[in-house]
Amino acid sequence: MTPAELSRTVLRSVRGAVEERELSVPVPARIVVQPPPRPGCGDYASNVALQLAKPAGRPAREVAEILRKRLAGTAGIDRVEIAGPGFLNFTLGDGALVALVRDVLAQGPAYGDRSAGNRPVAGRVSAAPAPVGRASAGRFGPGARAAVVGEVLERIGAAAGWTGRADGHPALVPVPDDLATLTARLGTDEARWILLRPAAHDPVRVPERPVQRENNPRFRVQYAHARTRALVRNAADLGFLSEPGGVGAPAADGSGAEFRPAPASAHALHTLLAGHPSVVEAAARLRAPDRLVRHLEATADAFFRWHDDCPPLPVGEQKPLAVHRARLALAEATGTVLANGLRLLGISAPEHL
Repeated sequence: MTPAELSRTVLRSVRGAVEERELSVPVPARIVVQPPPRPGCGDYASNVALQLAKPAGRPAREVAEILRKRLAGTAGIDRVEIAGPGFLNFTLGDGALVALVRDVLAQGPAYGDRSAGNRPVAGRVSAAPAPVGRASAGRFGPGARAAVVGEVLERIGAAAGWTGRADGHPALVPVPDDLATLTARLGTDEARWILLRPAAHDPVRVPERPVQRENNPRFRVQYAHARTRALVRNAADLGFLSEPGGVGAPAADGSGAEFRPAPASAHALHTLLAGHPSVVEAAARLRAPDRLVRHLEATADAFFRWHDDCPPLPVGEQKPLAVHRARLALAEATGTVLANGLRLLGISAPEHL
């Protein structure tokens, strides 16, 4: 379940409460759901009850309870809890994670990119970025940063389904070096990353040389993608393919369940994968490619944490199980999202690193 799908689900609950006269409020056009500000508060949160409390003439927690009862038991939602003055916190069920992985794998290069069309298979992205367009470079001012940001924003805008030219181009802090100099010094991928990573009003920090280590965010993102591709290759060598399913450890506690619930690290990764399309849309709307850059960093970091919790491949003499196929599918979906994001930035998504 993506944030957009959850938003529509909550909106339906509000509309139902109004139609059945549990609430007397104007039905909002849309409802915002987003990851909670701190861990331990579910997968998503919404302040819709606080927004409706005043027009309803009722306490926010009372409004929240009306909506909680309507949302409880909804397919894909495991728990709905009320927090603080009336926030709704949502914990998604494992079924929602499985459905998301299946959706990402089915869409492939088109996940988060409405302009994808006939593109290569996800995970196989050309190492050569698209050339900088003259029109995009000129509209954002002179210099290397303006050229790269302008080109990437055109691509992100197309991916988000924007048509025509958007107003309000960002005022960028320039860099002294030209693009050819930066590329010769750092390589194409590193040069583009350092130009795209800072917010428009922040200066670009140019390193002396590229660092192929995990403390370099660009390397970490590319390494995460390469790791997902290596897992797919290694699984094929072991004779199994991916299949979306439960990624929790096989149950051995006598509960009768086939698998334990997915760990928190899996839910955190799910939230980031589900949020990829809305991050692309926000980057286009706000003219801020740095939002996509930082989302890819967060996704790579979440992947490594989950990978440590839930190894996708059998260990030692262990035979491949359904859980390994499911974990491989989640890793493959992560690789798809990383590849799609890197492609929009014009940065390679390597198969090997």
